[in-house]
Parts: sequence; structure tokens; C-alpha cells
Amino acid sequence: MDPLVSVLVTLRRKVREALPFVGIALLAAAVLLHAVHPLGQAGFGVLTALIGSLLGARIWQRSRVLEQRTSVDIEIGALLVLAAFAATVHIDGSLSGRFFPLVYVAVALVSAFGTPVASLTVIGLALGFEALLSALAFGGLRPEGFLPHVGFAAVFGLLNLLTMRLELTRLRQASRRELELERNRIQDAARTFRLLRAPSDRGDEPEPAADSRPGLGIEPPEDQLLRSGVEEIHLSVLFSLRLLRESLGAHTAVLLWLDDTGRQIRICELASDDPGLAEGPFVAGDGITGVVLSQRAAVCLADDRPSFLLPYYADGCPVRAVCAVPVFEHNALRGMLVVDRIENRPFRPEEQDLVEQGARYCARAVENERVFVQLERTKVEQGKLYRAAEALGAAVTEQEVVEAGVHSAREIAAVDFAAFTAFERGSGMHQIRAVSGAQGSGLVGQQFKSNTGLVSMALQNRHPLPYRGAYDASRQIVFSKGLAPPAMPSLLVLPLSVHDEPLGTLVLGSELPGAFLGAARGLLEVLGSHMAVSLSNARMVRRLEEQATTDGLTGLLNKRALLEAAAQTIGGARRYGRQLSVLVTDIDLFKRVNDTYGHDIGDVVIKELGQIHQRAARGTDAVARFGGEEFVTICEETDAAGALLLAERIRTEFSRTSFHARGEVLHCTCSVGIATFPDAGASWDELFKAADEALYISKRSGRDRATAWSLAARRSAAA
Repeated sequence: MDPLVSVLVTLRRKVREALPFVGIALLAAAVLLHAVHPLGQAGFGVLTALIGSLLGARIWQRSRVLEQRTSVDIEIGALLVLAAFAATVHIDGSLSGRFFPLVYVAVALVSAFGTPVASLTVIGLALGFEALLSALAFGGLRPEGFLPHVGFAAVFGLLNLLTMRLELTRLRQASRRELELERNRIQDAARTFRLLRAPSDRGDEPEPAADSRPGLGIEPPEDQLLRSGVEEIHLSVLFSLRLLRESLGAHTAVLLWLDDTGRQIRICELASDDPGLAEGPFVAGDGITGVVLSQRAAVCLADDRPSFLLPYYADGCPVRAVCAVPVFEHNALRGMLVVDRIENRPFRPEEQDLVEQGARYCARAVENERVFVQLERTKVEQGKLYRAAEALGAAVTEQEVVEAGVHSAREIAAVDFAAFTAFERGSGMHQIRAVSGAQGSGLVGQQFKSNTGLVSMALQNRHPLPYRGAYDASRQIVFSKGLAPPAMPSLLVLPLSVHDEPLGTLVLGSELPGAFLGAARGLLEVLGSHMAVSLSNARMVRRLEEQATTDGLTGLLNKRALLEAAAQTIGGARRYGRQLSVLVTDIDLFKRVNDTYGHDIGDVVIKELGQIHQRAARGTDAVARFGGEEFVTICEETDAAGALLLAERIRTEFSRTSFHARGEVLHCTCSVGIATFPDAGASWDELFKAADEALYISKRSGRDRATAWSLAARRSAAA
């Protein structure tokens, strides 16, 4: 953006932000005037309407945004205080009447909903305005009246601010604890039903969800999936238990589930009206449950006695008949289904068969939900990879590839820090090209040699490091000694290579422990493979663009690229009314150099003149080898005098350059023609023709000189 435009935009934004405070200052002046010289009922009505309309607009704006803005809170507080003072002055005619406590109410309201900075600012404004009113309208500031007001304002404001903040903090902590307890309950149930991923060689426990940080306020997708699966299993099992209880006339129907160790059982779901049931967990080997688990077969008993232990009855066993059948999943014992009766009525074989069918239904419900959760999880993961591949496929530059890769990584895991390092095989150097994360902004541009750090070793071995994604800044080197990312509990270095060609690494860090375990690590490895291919394609596109727009000998722009630059720069000069100059440089008697010393020496001379042009030109100038020994330079915002100085620098330096050819020292010269927009022409063709005419005059005038185009020079050339 143009500096002047940037300044104007910033100034306009500042003025727009200051306008509400200017309006408040004017209203405060009106209230002060009303205190000194009453405006009457009509004038006070207009003043009240202005304050009320501005206050209503600010409150409406405040209600439409979730985040707090201190400036808006200050505006609302200042208007409330102003309204309270206006009412006090108009009704009481002094600052010691019955309505002055309205000021305390306004301060308390701001302290309740505003930020602490806004609250303190409004208290200061209220006290300052009261002092101003006292001094100008009510006979001077009296300490015996002002100091109590200061104390009450501080008490109302600070006490309300403190109590509200403490209460909000307490509610947030309580809500966070409840959410954490609920999440742990869902996690335990999901672990019981084996809805979580099984531990793998990548870690000792399943990975956390991508955004499972406390206090985000939004349930992570993985937690939503687990919650849905657990609730679906409970509903299906409860439906089965209720049917069994009603159809068999049972007192209690309960599904007991084994934990991972097989030593304890807990109630998965139950249907009963008995208020004396224990919650568990229970020891798996006691009573009837121990018999079922050890024999892996159904047990039906009648004429039961209290000594027959059913663990879910806390105050002794009240039932006389019980039927317990094991629950299997692929021949693995997972738990048991128990149905009991208070009356001494044994379970018939057909009733036992019905209980066994219920057990199979419960096992099938758990298994079906596990398959569904796995399919849903796979669908989510495939969606993430699809979006990542789509974003990386659309990226055509290295920066776009890195941005797309980091964005996709954040969708997969809880990434707080990301860095991209590029590797140059020829020099063996790594360079940190991009960093995402405020704590690592100073790392961009740093270089380091291959070493025993995680970045170098991961790229050398083509394997992500560290093994379990745990990072200890005191023991592990990431980039090099003295060059490290922020200290975080989780870190993952993904090597980026294509066909054994090392390109660089993607370094990811997280404040969440275990962020790169399990499936998250696998997805990130696949993302790294996609990113490496996209990075290789981006570099290939860049090389093709350079070959299409760059002269192979000098490294300058070629004729095609210069014509494109000329169209843009001349269009900009025409739009903004700026000057622009074109320089055409040609080596004098270059054919003689080629004929005498050979084309290889001629190439050296051309290359040296190209380097001189590059050194002399500014960063905004376009320099090109236009063909053969001819060079063209387009200088933006440059008049004829400035272009002539540049041409003289190029000409002088080139004439002083020595070339060694066949044991001889060779000196060459060049001639330059200059044309300036709009005097020499309004289009590229006109400017180039004028510069070429000026170059022809330099040649005719003895060579080794620079000539700026003018109408007189044109007539001389024509003559």
C-alpha cells in the first residue's frame, strides 16, 4: 500500500474512533453549561434526548458482539455518569441532593459489565467531572463534600468489580469442573465399551482430541462422537433391560461390564425400582458373578438366600430367584446380564433363553456402535486429509504450501507452534523460512548446519521425531544449540522429502501433552507426504516461471517479462501522473569483440554489464536483457535528470572494467539512450522508439556516452 494512502486510512480510522468521545465531551460541556446557566425544560429535554440516543446506540452495539471492548465500555460508562450528573443538577440543583447516588449506581453498573480498565477509567471520569462542576458551578471544590464522594465511588465501583469478577471466576471454575467430570465419565464409559482407539506402538494411550483444551467452550468433535456412541449404547441396553424386566416380571435387570483388567465389574445400565442399589464398581470374583465369570456359562438359582451375594444390592440381597448369563464379544467375555425376582419363582428354560438373547442383543449393540464410531472417526479423518490435499493442491508457491500445511495440521491436532525449515543439499544448510506462533517470530531467517538435532536427524532418517512426540527443551536440540522453539510438552518434526530428495521439515509444537500420539501422528505423517509433493511442485513451478521470465546468461528479466512490466508501470504512471524513464544500453563495437576474442569472451562482457545494471538499479526498477548486447531499464518515478545520472554510473563503471582475453587486457564501452514519460511518449512503443533514437544519437556522437531524448535531439537525428 502507498505510504500516503496508509497514513490517510490510519488517520481516518483514528478520527472515526475518536468521534464518540468528541460527542461525549460536547455533551459534558452542555451539562456543565446547564449547571452554570440553566437551559430550561426544552433545552434539558433536548440534552436528555441526545444523551439517551447515544447511550442506546452504544448499548445496542455492545449487545451485538461477544468480546468485550474497553473503548465501548468507557463510552457507555461515561454516558451513564453524564446522565446521572445531568439529572442531579437539573432536579437537585446541587451535588449534595437526593439524586446524587445515581452517580454511584452508574459506576456500579459499569463495574458489573465492563472491563476492569473501563471501570477504573469511568470512576476517574466521574470524580473529575464532579470536581469540574463543583469548581465552575457550585462555588468551588470543598474537601468535606468531595472526599466522601470519592470514597463512596471507590467502594461502589471497586467492590462491585471485585465481587462480580470473583463470582464470574467461581462460576467458570465450577462449570469447568463439571465439564471435566462429565468428560471423564464419557471417557470411562467409552473405554469400557472399547470405543476409544486401542493403544498402538506410537503411544501408551489414545491421543486427545484436536481441540480438547479446557475452557474453549466448544465440545471437541472426538468427545461429541464418544458422547453420542455412549448414549446410543445406553439407550439400546436400557430398552433391552426394560423389555426383559416387564416380560419376565423381574425386580431388577442389570448389565454388568468388566473393566480392562478383568478384576472389577461395574453397572453399565439397569432397570429397577429398588432404591437400595449400590453404584459399584464391584470385585468380579465374588458371589454369583464370580461363578458366571469363572464357568463362562449361565447360572440360574431359585430359593435364594441373603448369603448368595449379588454385589449391586448394598443392604443384603432381597431376591429369591436370579438368572445370570455371560456376555461375549467374539468369544471374549465382556460382562454378564443379570435378571432377578423377589418372589421364589425359578426361571424356566424358555425364560433363560430370552435372557441369553437379551445378552446377545446388548453385545451386538455395543459392537455395532463401536463399528459406527470407528467408521465415523475414519470419515472425519478422511475429510481432514481430503481438505488438506485440496488446499495443498491449490497452492502454487512455497508460502501457500506452508500456510495450507499448517492450517491442515491445526485441524488434525492441537498445534500452537509451527515452523518450516528448507534444506539446501549443496551447502548442507537448513534455513527457517516461516514460523507460525508469536513466541517464535524471531526464528525466521535463521540458518544452521546439519547436526544431531531433531530437524537434521528427522530429515536424514526420513522419519518423524521425537518417537513419542514428547519434548524436553533442556535435553533435546531441535534446530541447533542456541536456536530452539518455545518450550512445549509436545513436539513433532515431520521430514519433507520426495523421491529421496530432502526438501525440508515441518516442525509442530503443542501446549497440550500427548498432542501427537496415535491417529493424530499418522494423519500428520500423511499430511507431511502431501505437503512434500506440493512443495516440490511449487519449486518446480517457480523454476519454470524463472526460466520463462529470466535471461539465462545474466539472470535479468527477458524481453517478454520486461514488456509485461512495462505495461504495468506505464499504466501506473499514467494513472497517478508520475514520471517514468526508459534506458536503452548497447555495447559499443560488440561484433569486433566477438570476432576478435570469441563468443565466450563476449558472453563474459555481456554478463558483466548485466551485473553492473543490477548493482546500479533500485529495487523497484525493471532491468532486462532485451536481446544480444542490448539492455533496457525501466525506472519508476524518475525524471530525465535522474535517469541520466543512472546512465552515467552504468557507463562509467563499465568503461573502467577490465577483461582478460588471450593474454590481453580488454576494455569495452557502452552507449545509452534515455526517454522519459510523458514527454517522449505516452505508450511503450513511443518510449522505446524515443530511447532508441537517443541511443542512435549517442552512437553517432562518438559512442561511450548517454543521451536523453528531446525534441531538438530528434530533429538532429532526423537531419
